[in-house]
Amino acid sequence: MSLLEKSPTPGRVLLDDTLPLTALIEASQNLQSHTVCGISLPLPPKKLIGNMDREFIAERQRGLQAYLDSITQHPLICTSLFVKKFLDPNNYSANYTEIALQQVSMFFRSDPKWEVLEPLKDMGWRIRKKYFLIKNKEQPKERFLLSWVSRTPDSSGVPTAYLSPLLFSSTSESSALLIRPFSERGSLRDQICKVKPRESHLKKYCNPKKSQGLELEQIKLFGRQILESLKLLHDSGLFFGHLNASNVMVDDGICRLVDVENGMLGVPSVLRPAFTQLRKINTTESIDVFCFGHLLYEMTYGRPPDSVPVDQFPSAPHAAVVSVLQSILSTDACKSGMPTVPALIQTPNLTGSVLHQVPSRLKEALKSAKGSLEKRLHEEQRMLHQHRRLTRAQSHYGSEEEKKRRKILARKVRHGAARGHDPSSPISGCVFLSPPGSGASSPPTCPSSPTPPPATGTPVSLSL
Repeated sequence: MSLLEKSPTPGRVLLDDTLPLTALIEASQNLQSHTVCGISLPLPPKKLIGNMDREFIAERQRGLQAYLDSITQHPLICTSLFVKKFLDPNNYSANYTEIALQQVSMFFRSDPKWEVLEPLKDMGWRIRKKYFLIKNKEQPKERFLLSWVSRTPDSSGVPTAYLSPLLFSSTSESSALLIRPFSERGSLRDQICKVKPRESHLKKYCNPKKSQGLELEQIKLFGRQILESLKLLHDSGLFFGHLNASNVMVDDGICRLVDVENGMLGVPSVLRPAFTQLRKINTTESIDVFCFGHLLYEMTYGRPPDSVPVDQFPSAPHAAVVSVLQSILSTDACKSGMPTVPALIQTPNLTGSVLHQVPSRLKEALKSAKGSLEKRLHEEQRMLHQHRRLTRAQSHYGSEEEKKRRKILARKVRHGAARGHDPSSPISGCVFLSPPGSGASSPPTCPSSPTPPPATGTPVSLSL
């Protein structure tokens, strides 16, 4: 279980799939002439002679550990259901597509005009969010996108009837169902990577062959439109929390944010493991700015940053954008705090605007979800801070330098005891009391005898 994963509650366990899992090979054993490490991944190349040598087995184990580390640290592969199921089979053994189909069928009993055409398997990265291509029987030529999402640790329980501009929405105790128009062009990320939206997300985004950044004018226009949308949300006391290239649709030069309901449904952000590490990002507004920096980087370079903070930016065809990226993603920015959305709008490198309308009934719903998200973020950051302090203390206590220091100190104590006391002496094991600052010692006293009061009113200190 991850450090930040909530303890299981009776009856139901709600997991945050954005929390990364780790794998550690603790031991190996010899079984029928084979080395078994409790895993089913391919082992490093075999050796015909000396293959049971202890050093060779240790070398193979280290190679496999490095392979597992590379998988669990990859930002996209580590979210794959195959990886999760391998590392945590108890919590990831369910068939989520089948569960989603069952829930969708129950929802459609009350509204039979909808019909599922096909499941869009692995179109998105979320394990507990499934997509289906559907149609309205009254409009048989139109295609719509249905998304089903299971309950999550941050779910606020607010009815999805407040969401807009959805064509249909419904919730149950365990999940939510949403319908919106389907875009054949896909998301902004699909356009950057030049892929088809219905393909598997691993195939589309893990190693895109034709990925390319946008033109400068597009970056300026889209960036300004997205900032205007965020400002409108923030001015209304709302938040997004899930801004990324997959949640932006572009139609006739206009950017539209989708999945705004994710915050109210409590769905964790894909960048949560990144901004949880940064204590200055402690509000939903700063989360939105951090996500905007990731999105702006991807629009500029055609791929998201490998890690944050970013201090060495690749040579970009649009140098004007780099200054904006530095104000959000650099080490100084992550330590001192994110710029505000109004401040980013005032930068001369972003032009153009777009207006969005937010339904008034959505305001209170998202305010509740906003408070829940920030509370959980602060708690996780506090836990991480305590964990880091404990790890540093354990590392220091177990270091070779500290061990040598303790050995030297113990040796000095033994030598001092051997020279200063006779084991058969009646004063063996006694301690000395002396007033602080004085050079003299008081008469020796044994721990079993009462401590004599000091000769004066000056406090005394215990010295060994």
